[in-house]
Amino acid sequence: MKPLFKKVLIANRGEIAVRIIRACHELGIPTVAAHSTADTDALHVKLATESVCIGPPLARDSYLNITAIMSAAVATGVDAIHPGYGFLSENHAFAEICGSCGITFIGPTSRAMRTMGDKARARRIAEKAGVKTIPGESKGYLDPQKALLMAEKIGFPVLLKACAGGGGRGMKIVDGPDDFETIFMTASSEVEAAFGDGSLLVEKYLPKVRHVEVQIAGDRFHNFVHYGTRDCSIQRRYQKLIEESPAPGLSEDILNRIQESALLIAESVKYTGVGTVEFLVDVMENEFYFIEMNTRLQVEHPVTEMVTGTDLVKEQIRIAAGKELSLEQDDIQISGHAIEVRINAEDTVSMRPSPGKILGYHAPGGNGVRVDSAIYSEYTVQPYYDSLISKLIVWDRDRASCIRKMIVALDEYIIEGISTNIDLHRRILQNPMFVQGGVTTKFLEEVKPLDSTDNAFEGGVKPQA
Repeated sequence: MKPLFKKVLIANRGEIAVRIIRACHELGIPTVAAHSTADTDALHVKLATESVCIGPPLARDSYLNITAIMSAAVATGVDAIHPGYGFLSENHAFAEICGSCGITFIGPTSRAMRTMGDKARARRIAEKAGVKTIPGESKGYLDPQKALLMAEKIGFPVLLKACAGGGGRGMKIVDGPDDFETIFMTASSEVEAAFGDGSLLVEKYLPKVRHVEVQIAGDRFHNFVHYGTRDCSIQRRYQKLIEESPAPGLSEDILNRIQESALLIAESVKYTGVGTVEFLVDVMENEFYFIEMNTRLQVEHPVTEMVTGTDLVKEQIRIAAGKELSLEQDDIQISGHAIEVRINAEDTVSMRPSPGKILGYHAPGGNGVRVDSAIYSEYTVQPYYDSLISKLIVWDRDRASCIRKMIVALDEYIIEGISTNIDLHRRILQNPMFVQGGVTTKFLEEVKPLDSTDNAFEGGVKPQA
């Protein structure tokens, strides 16, 4: 059978580059690993059919260098580029440049990325589709005085967040009007530096929420499906640490409504490719609100794959090649439970990155255990990039069994020579609040698992003095 593409360049690095290369090779598609000078010995470079250096270590000079990436693509004769996640994956200008060069961008259209990448526009689309958004106004502000008027109209506390980007950049909680202007300008400057757009949304701050998202896919024939829910409430500084599917502790009614809302939004923008629609569930009001859509593959996509038996990367490639979705909605069944933990190279107390050489490495295994990683013994974790070095994913017939399996897998995981957050994950998974299910995004702040005096974390309480 003729391959979907003649050759695919992977414009990324680390575990996601390895993941994409495997999917391409299983589909019979040769691959090109684009890499920086720092990643010459990286696993994705070793596994790809061929490789090409695109610049120095810093991302802006290599993985974010569109000119270098397109030059590599043309020189190696690829007909498609997969951006992975992060870097250029949601850059609509990059997608347009790929198209102008006759190269397929494996992802949604530039129009969809441009539309949904602007959180204010995305709010308006959700509202037009009849999906609730958090109380606020669906436009961004550059003027702190006008933003303050909206904050006073909504009522404090409010949340400021970037219109043009994510990852927690610029997110600030403001409790009252006195410090509003100062905090607004600080947040605006931060997002201007990060995304080139300093405009901010002003929304009501909801103190007790869960972060629940829906994996969706659409093709150019206007077929749309969802693959169930994921709970991503275990976060630190708005960065996800643990994800699971399906989202536990929610009624069937609210799960169905969240999934239906995700499809409404995908249909509204005629979305093609795989994407994720994200919601906050207010546990006090038992209501949910649309917050954003990520127009790319998510870090946590493996938990969805484990409970649905699908390969989302292959589906991405198929859709980009002009094929119809491989499954209809009735064909997608959720089976069992899956949990993913993000293994970061970081100091467990300061949370600072911990680059360096891995002196010993042993990955866990067994039935229902999956490791998505690009590290190996004697590999040097670079200081130039994100600290995520591995994703450990487990599946079992129910959530309780899944938690026990994950704890065993973490006990087996050996990474020597650098510090990691493996112990943090072990503590979280043993906490009764987590085991019960339905924790909010404030879990880590409230429980403080790495306090030096906390030898009772497993019970979820601090010892009496």
